[in-house]
Amino acid sequence: MATVTINPATNSDLPELLRIYNYYVLNSTATFDEVPLTETEMMQVLLLTNNSEADRYRSFTIKKQNLICGYAIISKHHPRSAYLKTANVAVYIAPEFVRQGFGGIALDFLEKWAAQHQFHVLIAIICAENESSIALFSKKGYFKCAHLKEVGIKFGRVLDVVYYQKIIN
Repeated sequence: MATVTINPATNSDLPELLRIYNYYVLNSTATFDEVPLTETEMMQVLLLTNNSEADRYRSFTIKKQNLICGYAIISKHHPRSAYLKTANVAVYIAPEFVRQGFGGIALDFLEKWAAQHQFHVLIAIICAENESSIALFSKKGYFKCAHLKEVGIKFGRVLDVVYYQKIIN
């Protein structure tokens, strides 16, 4: 694989990251958003606005030969201070780049970032039918720690959500 670079997302990345995310909004249960986001809404998802904790929580672009292939986010798990060492992680790969190893590279990067920023636990929240995400997180050492039955509805279907976690240090 050609060199993959991962860097903090910027406002100039926004249109491409929005295209990637909205593909999943319209075509999958990878997200429970049902309506495509606007650029302003996507800025909030990507933590590009009002992020006073940008040193710990942020989004990153995944690029190959300067072409955006996806993005990854490490975000606050819960607002209470007792959860300070726990974060949520998510990875979205552009549909034309899935199953090419970018997800694993992104998770490795997020784990290193998290360890450097004194996180202890990372959590992925995944629709239970999203077999590719479950396989990716399982392969990287995450384990299923929760299964919430029938908590989401998308495309007229009732869906379960699973939590996968990894203790990183």
